[in-house]
Amino acid sequence: MREPFDLGTERIQPGQRRTVDLPVSVLSDHTPAVMSAHVVHGRKPGPVMFVSAAIHGDEVIGVEIVRRMLRAAPVARLSGTLIAVPIVNAFGFLNQERYLPDRRDLNRVFPGYPHGSLAARLADLFMSQIVTRCDVGIDLHSAAVGRTNLPQIRLTPDNARLRDLGGAFAAPVTLVSKTREGSLRLEAEKAGVPVLLYEAGEGLRFDEFAARAGVAGVLRVMERLGMISGRGVPKARGPSVLCEGSRWVRAPSGGLLRTLKGTGEFVDEDEVLGLISDPFGEAETEVRADEAGVIVGRTKLPVVNEGDALFHVAQPARSDAAAHHVAAHRKAEPLFDEDEII
Repeated sequence: MREPFDLGTERIQPGQRRTVDLPVSVLSDHTPAVMSAHVVHGRKPGPVMFVSAAIHGDEVIGVEIVRRMLRAAPVARLSGTLIAVPIVNAFGFLNQERYLPDRRDLNRVFPGYPHGSLAARLADLFMSQIVTRCDVGIDLHSAAVGRTNLPQIRLTPDNARLRDLGGAFAAPVTLVSKTREGSLRLEAEKAGVPVLLYEAGEGLRFDEFAARAGVAGVLRVMERLGMISGRGVPKARGPSVLCEGSRWVRAPSGGLLRTLKGTGEFVDEDEVLGLISDPFGEAETEVRADEAGVIVGRTKLPVVNEGDALFHVAQPARSDAAAHHVAAHRKAEPLFDEDEII
């Protein structure tokens, strides 16, 4: 028999699952603020993994992914321990905003400090109570409001374990991406906890393709780690396209953007991605790709200023079959009842 798993003031016995409220602060109207974590403590030994979402409060697609994941049948037969935190930044989530009330970006203040700002205290709580208790983690994100991302996994360079887990996740695109100062990925890996970063969809919006790809990917990682069996885990629709770099194509002028290319499309160097015109239609400027690659993100706003980031183009390590592989992930899937989605 495994030992129980303690989190906060709660003790979860093997074979049990429970939602635990971790106190964060008290709001100005005396309402307690908490960070809620759902713990699934399997009967059999195995890794401890966290899955987190809404570090940015407007990234609601991750919350939906966590909800579906916790309902998935394979999770009921778990080996090891799963800690799911669907809403890390409850303040931003309630206000439908990316940041905390003090306007700080939570993903730039890790590892945090227990006596610092509200952001620093929340980051410290998440690191000390969740991250450092785990062997591995998956952090779910989306593009900001007004942008959208193709489902993609971002990996720290030269990390063989993350490369393997990213391959198991099998998102349409796997993008090698450097960590940023103050980010969860950087500080978690300093603490010996590798973290996969999933990007998909847009802020304050649900995206069925992004949700299904996210749930399936998380379950495939759990299968690779030996936490669940392959029964009920969706098979990858195709290999993930590995991209070693990316860059944004920016607006050459201001005006009204008409987009000609969408996320997941493979474009050639100098191909026209969109057209920018003035409100009178007297002047029109083409937006062209700087180099060949797959569009992994783009703006959804038609009103643009000169220099705005419009299309995020990633360069595949091998371009010969990249378009085919990305397209395989986007094939139409039949719609099932909610319990059958995964």
